[in-house]
Amino acid sequence: MLPRHIAIIMDGNGRWATQRGLPRLSGHRAGIDNVHRILKDLFGYGIKYFTLYVFSTENWKRPTEEVEGIFQILVDGLDEDIVFAREKGIRIRHLGILDGLPVRLRSKMEEAEDLTRNNSAMVFSLALNYGGRREIVEAVRHLVRDGIAAEKVDGELLSRYLYAGDLCDPDLVIRTGGEMRLSNFLLWQVAYAELYFTPVLWPDFGCGDIDKALTVYQKRQRRFGSLPESDRGA
Repeated sequence: MLPRHIAIIMDGNGRWATQRGLPRLSGHRAGIDNVHRILKDLFGYGIKYFTLYVFSTENWKRPTEEVEGIFQILVDGLDEDIVFAREKGIRIRHLGILDGLPVRLRSKMEEAEDLTRNNSAMVFSLALNYGGRREIVEAVRHLVRDGIAAEKVDGELLSRYLYAGDLCDPDLVIRTGGEMRLSNFLLWQVAYAELYFTPVLWPDFGCGDIDKALTVYQKRQRRFGSLPESDRGA
């Protein structure tokens, strides 16, 4: 069975460029080009939800020139995503905080959401200016503002207050680039997700790599803290 929701931490753009003697922004451009390819591939597989970690709340620590360059690349890249999304019935949505982002990027993200709001063939979520801890803190703040009594707060209610409150939890999280950590990505939602780490740098991550990740996923047994039927009573 294929995962319903795949989340990807795209990592390795800068290293990809450095290995080729190119500026880091060249790696980010190659990375955005690959986003388009992977989106098309996952749509072809029939994946219902695809969430991509684009820019974290911690990424602001990078050099200003690189950050501004990434934002412009994202603005340009969203145009292609919008065209494909409207053609295929894909909904584009944002996860994170739009405040603080450049006006041109915020406007483009809002345009993408508005133009695809009624699409349902797939949901493509961009975690942009996103942090998992901040998401949880904001959810708790909203609960308090709404006057929810402490004894009424449970996991299901808290989930509805998250940025991704209307999405099902990821079944599979893929991280490229060789690092083996979540880096503050969907901390609440990935509690029982299957994790797949690959050394392949994001610009080189292609359809064959997706096949490998899906093959590994299909071989795993998801127990959600329980026991398989064959082990019960043993």
